[in-house]
Amino acid sequence: MEGVTDNKRVLLAAPRGYCAGVDRAVVAVEKALELHGPPIYVRKEIVHNRHVVSSLQAKGAIFVDETDAVPEGATVIFSAHGVSPAVHAAAERRMLKTIDATCPLVTKVHKEAVRFASDDYDILLIGHQGHEEVEGTAGEAPEHIQLVDGPSDVANVTVRDPEKVVWLSQTTLSVDETMETVRLLREKFPKLYDPPSDDICYATQNRQVAVKKIAADSDLVIVVGSQNSSNSVRLVEVALQHGAGASYRVDYAAEIDESWLDGVVTVGVTSGASVPDVLVKDVVAWLAERGYGEVEEVVTAEEDLLFSLPKELRRDMKAKAASSS
Repeated sequence: MEGVTDNKRVLLAAPRGYCAGVDRAVVAVEKALELHGPPIYVRKEIVHNRHVVSSLQAKGAIFVDETDAVPEGATVIFSAHGVSPAVHAAAERRMLKTIDATCPLVTKVHKEAVRFASDDYDILLIGHQGHEEVEGTAGEAPEHIQLVDGPSDVANVTVRDPEKVVWLSQTTLSVDETMETVRLLREKFPKLYDPPSDDICYATQNRQVAVKKIAADSDLVIVVGSQNSSNSVRLVEVALQHGAGASYRVDYAAEIDESWLDGVVTVGVTSGASVPDVLVKDVVAWLAERGYGEVEEVVTAEEDLLFSLPKELRRDMKAKAASSS
């Protein structure tokens, strides 16, 4: 494109990056390492981000797939995505000290599942097959919950009593796609109950709104986030659905392909809810080196939510402070 090189710019979406639940989980691992010393075991990735996981490994965190890989009596942290009651029971059998870093917003969905199961509802859990959060929630009431993996899966849903059906959802889904799934479910089950409050978390929604705002004005949208991060992958989809010329996900600036910039004037940049801002700054710096020095932050919401650390960790911190005073 001739005559446009001087107009190169970056639209930086806000909010982006760490949400309150991710911040709480990462700090929980760091504090546990400070309190107890390495190694500290973590079941699954504490959050879905390669950089965060490798940084914590360097400090002494050991990531395992299941609790049976943790030595008896050791400390294990449950990830922000939550675990089923069966996992808690397995940890108890091995006499593990547990720190539950499940995001409080995921815990809310677990409690909703327990409540509706106790009232004998069929629970339609909208989410992605195999995702850790879905496995944890479904484990709360497996005999009552069936997974609905997007709009195309609605045709497969059957229930015992169409008068007693409720939907819940994974917290990191596309808002638009989830609402389409709900619409199709309601066509099939007109008496479908809604959850008491939104299951898709505030941070996921805010980041999708922000990327929608910049997408239509962007020739290219770069989403910083890992492949196994559901909310990061959704941001790429949302950007493309709302007018971005192209959109790609990267973990690091070094993964950007320079050919993506061919003919590109405006680059939108955002990141998933498990991404530290240093990785976004690296992408912005990489773009600046290639002529995209003008950066405009596009703010669609302000976030100030904070979650307290897991209760087990607060108890240990208080005990250590008491013993050292």
